[in-house]
Amino acid sequence: MTTQINSKYLENYAKAYSETVCERFFTDRQFISGQDIVGLTSSVQVNFFVIKHLFELWQKELQKLKSNPYFDYRDISVHEALTQFMNVLSRRIRVEKGNFQPLLEEAVKRAVELATDPVSYYQSEIDQAPAKQINEYLRENKKYYKWHAQLINFLIDKAGFGQEASDYKKAIAANYQAVKDQLESVNLLLATLGDVKAFDLDAYLQNDSQTEAEAVAQSPKTEESASFFENLEEEEVKEAPQAKVETTPEPIASTPKSPSPSASGSIQVTQVRARFSAESYKGMKGIIGELSESLAINQRFMFRKELFEGNDDLLTHALKSLDACDSLEDAIELINHRYLPELGWEPNSEPVDEFLSLVYRRFLD
Repeated sequence: MTTQINSKYLENYAKAYSETVCERFFTDRQFISGQDIVGLTSSVQVNFFVIKHLFELWQKELQKLKSNPYFDYRDISVHEALTQFMNVLSRRIRVEKGNFQPLLEEAVKRAVELATDPVSYYQSEIDQAPAKQINEYLRENKKYYKWHAQLINFLIDKAGFGQEASDYKKAIAANYQAVKDQLESVNLLLATLGDVKAFDLDAYLQNDSQTEAEAVAQSPKTEESASFFENLEEEEVKEAPQAKVETTPEPIASTPKSPSPSASGSIQVTQVRARFSAESYKGMKGIIGELSESLAINQRFMFRKELFEGNDDLLTHALKSLDACDSLEDAIELINHRYLPELGWEPNSEPVDEFLSLVYRRFLD
């Protein structure tokens, strides 16, 4: 059985996605800034691929200046002045809608390719690196890789500066085989796109027997002495509220999985009601507002680490999806069908227990 990529579907999807985002963002704005882009959508990877593309354009502009044959760009004072100028320029990102939409379309395509086929995507990144500078290229671009980053990060500063591109590609493929069971679910990654437009994985991945196909699987700190691209935080993305696209989350267009038959089974609504109606929790008494707005910093940190594989993108989307539910029953059903099987939650664990307590209070009558 062979899987074929429906590139036409991806092209149409990326266009529709970018049109929707741009129409909403540019309703009352003429330009978008770098900080706006970092928090533009619920998909952190899409946002950072836009920034990555701008970084590439920024580097090309720098090389174009240095190629001028009439000036000595090796002079230390010229080099320092040029570096300062380019850094200031990078912190003044200002893109109009007509120029921004193609960047967003390309970012969506890259994100889907990375989610569904990380080996091919990262091997293509090796092809983009300058000869004999693969290690430097990967280190420089590491901050932009938000999905399946463990396939590439382990190579940085470890493979050696003299390795050929073919050696890096073989190492990526071998590492995928070793860690594929630990990678984020392709369904959960693509579900983060659903806040704007649901992605139909079955329409994108097609096999020759027409059965269901499965994929193989941070705000910048402004410092006047550094570039915008250097200051992108790698560990956590703080969204820019004024730039976010607020919509009701849509589930990814694929058949939900049944809860995994773990020893503890699925979560029962009656047990959740009985468990939390009889107890009070310090700092969590009474009805709370939307989950996406109510988490304390320590709770967000714990849930991201213990329940969402360290992925803030997945946590944010989960909270919004739960907020969109009409009742506690709907919320528990969503948890049972999506997060228990996809992320391997243990229903009786302490992190799940605390998460459920918030969900219960979110829908408390």
